[in-house]
Amino acid sequence: MSEKITLGKSASSELVEKKSIFRGYAAPVESEAEAQAFVEEVRKKHPEARHTVYAYLLGTGGIARCSDDGEPQGSAGVPVLDVIRKGGFSDAVIAVSRVFGGILLGAGGLVRAYSAAAKLAVDAAGIVTYRTFTEVLLTCSYSDRGKLGPLLSSDRVISDGIEYAENVSLSLALPEEDFPAFAEEVKELTAGRVSLSVKGTRFDRICKG
Repeated sequence: MSEKITLGKSASSELVEKKSIFRGYAAPVESEAEAQAFVEEVRKKHPEARHTVYAYLLGTGGIARCSDDGEPQGSAGVPVLDVIRKGGFSDAVIAVSRVFGGILLGAGGLVRAYSAAAKLAVDAAGIVTYRTFTEVLLTCSYSDRGKLGPLLSSDRVISDGIEYAENVSLSLALPEEDFPAFAEEVKELTAGRVSLSVKGTRFDRICKG
């Protein structure tokens, strides 16, 4: 089973610390070029910001980059990268722009502020798990469809579509490790009357929203 843990969407947040404004942005990415383009987009949004600190991590234990962008060395980029590593996700970028408020925060204050702004952006984006899903076609009678209702409403089962004709045909996808138990339960609930065929596999996220 292959698995990837990353951010669910692009999101932003704002933190004010001693009049300095820290705006955090986080997003899932698939390449270094995409991560760098995201950082440049944040820079363009806030030309008044003295610093746009960033960090990204691609693949588990893969490419990792960070930048203090003029802040004291180690006070900004590394703390933002630590938010990604400690969060247990990858294939993600975080950028934090800072508008200076006139009060020096010191190295320790900067570490805390950049870390907090990055964490707020991550919380807003959400963390999701992608796994290999088995795609199946389930064909059953209308009465058996009712018996399968609770099983099909599981948040681990994705409905790709339903066709109503003489029978009901449901296109579904579920994590590949769940398929054997799912197939057995379908068989037991319907006394083996249901047709269940595997159409293929795909990479998708659990608990889609």
